Amino acid sequence: MNERQLMRGIRIWLIIFIVGLALSGITAFLTESELAFLSAHAGTFPATMGVWINTVYQAVKTTNQNYPYLSYGTDWLAFGHLVIATVFIGPLKDPVKNVWVLQFGMIACVMVFPLAFIAGPIRHIPFYWRLIDCSFGFFGIIPLWICYRMIKKLEALQAANH
Repeated sequence: MNERQLMRGIRIWLIIFIVGLALSGITAFLTESELAFLSAHAGTFPATMGVWINTVYQAVKTTNQNYPYLSYGTDWLAFGHLVIATVFIGPLKDPVKNVWVLQFGMIACVMVFPLAFIAGPIRHIPFYWRLIDCSFGFFGIIPLWICYRMIKKLEALQAANH
């Protein structure tokens, strides 16, 4: 691959990651609406998951009716996703200089696992749901790792050409 092809590949994978992270954040603003939709279709899920979705929906709905300010924490979670997605604009512009952002992102993806498996049981999150949470780290690290490898190739090419 030449520099141009590497830059194109890096940008495509980074855009995929940025869009995914931003969508993940945006959906956090709509938690109650999304849960209402899932709850209405809970019969399409395995029984235990359908029960869990209904339980979570009722908890969020009741909490929002009685204590709407608690959802402000979810708003900050959503905002955090959007801010982190913005950080990845740096590698879009100069991937070699900003490779540290991908390293940070990969570390964050790995950190999803201990959070899910330590905090999950404390918060009574079912095991299968913790696996779903872990999928964000698992699937998030894939485009970052691909980009990281491409950036290292780009860095070597640039060093060889200068």
